[in-house]
Amino acid sequence: MNRKNYIINQDVKEKLKLIKIILIIVAVFIVYCLIEMIRELRDFRLTKYRICSPRLNGIRETKKIIFLSDLHNRMYGKENERLLESIKNQHPDLILIGGDMLVRKDGNSYDGTVRFLEKLPAICPVYCANGNHEQKLKELPDKYEQSYEGYKKALTACGIHMLENASETVRLDEAPVRISGLEIPLGAYARLGKKDLPLKEITDRIGEHGEEYQILLAHHPGYIQEYLEYGADMILSGHYHGGVMQLPGIGGVISPDFTLFPKYSGGIYREGAQTVVVNRGLGTHSVPVRLWNWPELIVLELSGTSEEM
Repeated sequence: MNRKNYIINQDVKEKLKLIKIILIIVAVFIVYCLIEMIRELRDFRLTKYRICSPRLNGIRETKKIIFLSDLHNRMYGKENERLLESIKNQHPDLILIGGDMLVRKDGNSYDGTVRFLEKLPAICPVYCANGNHEQKLKELPDKYEQSYEGYKKALTACGIHMLENASETVRLDEAPVRISGLEIPLGAYARLGKKDLPLKEITDRIGEHGEEYQILLAHHPGYIQEYLEYGADMILSGHYHGGVMQLPGIGGVISPDFTLFPKYSGGIYREGAQTVVVNRGLGTHSVPVRLWNWPELIVLELSGTSEEM
């Protein structure tokens, strides 16, 4: 073998070696991602946010609010005992439910979810708004085998307050807090293209923003700017499941309506004096995928002070 052929063969061997190393790294990364996805589909994490506002100065001691969203019939232990125990351990003053606790599609019974939810009012007052899954069951009853009326009847019978384009006022010590549940038009959940949601559409459904500190349960985070314009002090959303995958410094990758890198995919956002919290959800549906995007149980700690966050 002449020197030229020897050099060529050595060059080929080096390239093949490099390709082999790259393939091994890719294979290891894929296996790691699969293991991580399996882990994240089997458990949840507790996320805490501190929210201070001078409009809550009537609160003498910090109040805890549990915020649940997008359970989609997921079970953490028998009858959701692990999730229930985590909620109890926080000793909350209120529990707020942001919708999509069930799956509307036929063959997905919500009985187990109802049995879990029925246990919550024994802990503290519970207020529940609907997501698109409950709303579709309600507005399109002939399309699905499950009954929204049966679901609602079970929840109200155990003491859960259903907020269907409605508001109720609670007192946290001396601070009046208005809790509102907004149902936007079903057409606003359409994929591939955001629909208009005029301010009048919101006020026609839940009334004007008043003098009380207002918590708005509005399931779809694609309309955060509209909710902010409405004037709610705290906006609680879900629906995007954390954008499927969370990238550091970027956030969620894709939303259910196929929006790439949605601005409000999961976490807490400060918008002047207003606060937005988007829940990454506790479950999945249709495509059971999560990566670096743990299901979460959110605890909101409310205070009337202006101390450091």
